[in-house]
Amino acid sequence: MHDMSDSNTVSVLFVCMGNICRSPTGEGVMKRLVAERGHAGRVAVDSAGTISYHEGNPADARMRRAAANRGYDLTSIARQIKPRDLATFDLIVAMDSDNLDNIRRLDRDNVFGDRIRLLSAFLPDGSGFGVDVPDPYYGGDAGFEHVIDMIEAACPTILEHLLTLADAKSNA
Repeated sequence: MHDMSDSNTVSVLFVCMGNICRSPTGEGVMKRLVAERGHAGRVAVDSAGTISYHEGNPADARMRRAAANRGYDLTSIARQIKPRDLATFDLIVAMDSDNLDNIRRLDRDNVFGDRIRLLSAFLPDGSGFGVDVPDPYYGGDAGFEHVIDMIEAACPTILEHLLTLADAKSNA
């Protein structure tokens, strides 16, 4: 997390249900992209889940393995999203419609609606992925690969969005 008074930084929170498969992958892919493009001091990245069931656990071993095969290190520890996260993060990326609805329920007064978006909103047109990042937990290896494919496709656009937010903050 970062200090919101620092106009030079922006932050993104990836959110799925348990914070052990999809959102840690979002965090890992984005962290590497941010580092590769030289924005490590400017963009903060985190992840959370809408339920607390897996709180304190590392990412699912199958997800970590699939990510490691592509050079990503998933080091996050599962935590549940809190209402204060809505004010702390500049962008909150939900992996699917159910989690989007759960996040929006935390925003009772609809103060942060423009910050809460589906990952698929950042996918390139014609990507053919669909609206929701499917939960791979109960499936086979292909499901974990599909999650990484979707997240890799969306992260460059998410980063562009964050950098636009950063520019707007520093010019405010």
